[in-house]
Amino acid sequence: MYQLTITMHITSRRNIIKTLALGSAATLFSPHSLLAATLQKKDRLGVALVGLGYYSTDLLAPALQQTKHCYLAGIVTGTPAKAEEWKKKYNLADKNIYNYQNFDQVASNPDIDVVYVVLPTGLHREYVVRAANAGKHVWCEKPMALTEKECREMIDACQKNKLSLAIGYRLQHEPNTQEYRRIVKNKLLGNVQKASCGAGYHEGRTDHWKQNKKMGGGALYDMGVYAIQGARMGTGMEPTAILSAKTSTTRPEIYKNGLDETTEATLQFAGEVTADIKTSFGENINYLNIICQKGEINMSPYQSYAGVKGRSPLGTINHTYQVPWQQAKQMDDDALAIMGGKPMLVPGEEGLRDIRLVEAIYKSAASGKRVSL
Repeated sequence: MYQLTITMHITSRRNIIKTLALGSAATLFSPHSLLAATLQKKDRLGVALVGLGYYSTDLLAPALQQTKHCYLAGIVTGTPAKAEEWKKKYNLADKNIYNYQNFDQVASNPDIDVVYVVLPTGLHREYVVRAANAGKHVWCEKPMALTEKECREMIDACQKNKLSLAIGYRLQHEPNTQEYRRIVKNKLLGNVQKASCGAGYHEGRTDHWKQNKKMGGGALYDMGVYAIQGARMGTGMEPTAILSAKTSTTRPEIYKNGLDETTEATLQFAGEVTADIKTSFGENINYLNIICQKGEINMSPYQSYAGVKGRSPLGTINHTYQVPWQQAKQMDDDALAIMGGKPMLVPGEEGLRDIRLVEAIYKSAASGKRVSL
């Protein structure tokens, strides 16, 4: 059995550059150049969370108390009571607390190096672009955006400003996921023949943004990206077509006007490999099964915040840790990449790939036909 011992601690406060040596009086620095010079001397990056819902409150903020290479420096919220509560709880400076109207002023705040967008999906594009234009590196929760076009605009904004963009696919930083991917990549059980993945839970809320199509509601836009990721990572390939897809609901009074409570699809890959995926707000499902020539890899649970584990003919996959280690590992990995000038493990292009598939699955479900990719 694999074991992973986790030791998290908070290091000393970051070093702050107070002066920059100028080559000559005529030398000009852009704000982004000044930021880059500052980052070179920091040992931890300041992170501002945009949106203080459940994920920020219960997972990201606690994780940022454990991270070694980044820390909670600021917040953006439209609720004054939340701002005051977080200020007291995390000892935040007034100048590092923003609302959605004055958010762009973050551009002049050297305490904040990274903006982490943790808003409903329908708002991701706006705040990623605004953060990039303010000269800040960006981390964005999944799913990345509503459309492939929005994803491209987010990527372009960060590239134009010479800033990093990472998508919050925590599982790609997680050791059990990395282990089954290693088995698949190295063909330790031969070629993959078929995969199946399910990701869902029973959503009890009835008037949440997840039931609002314009905000990114519907199962496929939420838990669906986990199922899509499972199909892609489990096969180690990119789909060539959506063979079939269907959406449904058992609660039409909640999931109205075609909004999907459940979506199922079959993805086609090269070499006649297929993957069946299912995602739902009406059913608790959490598995990834990968059929290879020499046996199966079975991951269950596949995408939980802790307790991810699996088995194969090669043995048990069970690296252990406690919540919120996944989130801390993800943010530390991304902070180290920024400080080291290295590519993000999960860049914007990865988020775009999934949204392209989301759009294709909806198209197949609406038409009842195969959709080539």
